[in-house]
Amino acid sequence: MTQQEKDTIREALRVYAAKYSSQKKAAASLNGVSAGTLSAVINGKYESISDDMFRNIIAQITPAAAATGWQLVETNSFQEIWYALSDAQEFKKVRWIVGGAGCGKTTTATMYAQKNHEVFVILCDEDMRKGDFVREIARKLGFKTCGMRIREILDLAIESIIQMENPLLVFDEGDKLNDNVFHYFINLYNRLEGKCGITFLSTDYIQHRIDCGLNHNRKGYNEIYSRIGRKFFKLEPTSCNDVFAICQANGLMDKKLIANVIDVTEKSEFDLRCVKDAIHREKKVAAAK
Repeated sequence: MTQQEKDTIREALRVYAAKYSSQKKAAASLNGVSAGTLSAVINGKYESISDDMFRNIIAQITPAAAATGWQLVETNSFQEIWYALSDAQEFKKVRWIVGGAGCGKTTTATMYAQKNHEVFVILCDEDMRKGDFVREIARKLGFKTCGMRIREILDLAIESIIQMENPLLVFDEGDKLNDNVFHYFINLYNRLEGKCGITFLSTDYIQHRIDCGLNHNRKGYNEIYSRIGRKFFKLEPTSCNDVFAICQANGLMDKKLIANVIDVTEKSEFDLRCVKDAIHREKKVAAAK
């Protein structure tokens, strides 16, 4: 890794750490990064820091696409997600944003958190238990929780959030949470109502899950649906105009090649992962000629 690349990561880490009240909290929010390592990187003392550690840091503090040099474009979905997150943060609303797989939900949320203070993105997983869920929230807030009970961790996290001026919790892939953790959101909401914005991101499968829960009168589903305003914030699908702009932003200027990308990815409803692969393929073919 070059000195310039390390300096770029150093600056990104400096900006990231500035969102926290201390470097210790910033380090606690990152996996596998000690406070000493964070301090060394920010102060430009790279001698004892491996390239793998630099890669670990940049992977956690920037959108995955941006970390590889991919140019991000403000698609329709990007703009809608950004608006919804901004509105939820400013007015302390609860929202559930739904959009197709590969429309840029995670990337946009990560970038929004990068650009705004007191925004914490929690990646949800179907294997999460209540303890995992609460500890992940606390970790993102910058707390070490080893040896603490779940209730103590939750109280610590909520107390910290309440003291913030304009906090926003973003639960990415929220539809993956199992029912036990899903219900825990009710407790979280009740204690943070009017004090913190809360936003979930997922595919539209959550609508089917909520409908089934309501139809079968499953515990907690009516309460959850009520707390998100009994509606979902539905994103507009990615358009061919979005794909055209993405192609040009990433160096594919030939209109025939762009048309190839659009044709190939239309069946996937312009899944941005497929779009990225198609652009790389067209650029590689063009370079070989």
